[in-house]
Amino acid sequence: MFFTRLQNTRVPELMDDPLLDRGEHLKALQALHRINFLSYTAWQVSRRIASLLTLTPRTGPRLQIVDLACGGGDVTIALSHQLHSIGIHADILGIDKSPVAVEFANQMAHTRRALGVRFISGDVVEEGCPPCDIALSTLFLHHLSDDDSVRFLHSMHAGARVGGVVSDLLRSRRGLLLAMFVTKLLTRSHVVRIDGPLSVRAARTHRELQSLITLAGIHRLTLSKVWPERLMLCWNRKEAR
Repeated sequence: MFFTRLQNTRVPELMDDPLLDRGEHLKALQALHRINFLSYTAWQVSRRIASLLTLTPRTGPRLQIVDLACGGGDVTIALSHQLHSIGIHADILGIDKSPVAVEFANQMAHTRRALGVRFISGDVVEEGCPPCDIALSTLFLHHLSDDDSVRFLHSMHAGARVGGVVSDLLRSRRGLLLAMFVTKLLTRSHVVRIDGPLSVRAARTHRELQSLITLAGIHRLTLSKVWPERLMLCWNRKEAR
């Protein structure tokens, strides 16, 4: 029945396939750009970062941010502009495993004159989070198993001097309906139309994500539901020891 609990199911998504056609991959990245824009992701993250800085000042004149598994870089670039608009100057490094996504992101950064933003290829699960002031991750945790999620979150916590922000999907019936509707409305990319609902089914509930956070050794945090059917985790390194 529709009102029964939405069970967690994680199957490989098309975007995770290294053999995905380049043209289809680029079309999907453009579609995700539109979806992230309407989700206000960069705006939400910028406000969390600003609140972190009121508790723990940065260590240098420019904030050092690492965006882990940044995908096509649209959130990374929009975040740079959002932070600049509120007087926070940052150097942001985006890391993603996909060379196609990294190339797309660097081209977008050049086109949009995103100064201080650059992108490189890397496996953030295996290599961990490099030293930074703020560690950031958006729409990535649902791609990972529980064990890899704990390892990834622990790496973020260990690598960030000021704190971290994680935004991911909330597994819910409403979220599933939203994913199905939005992907059909906003894009013709069959990759996004297939992966969108799969992503929601692979995501966690509030309680499940809280358990993973605890196992990762992150304490004194905020975990809240935000638009649109997402969970946002924010912690301050000074208070999280």
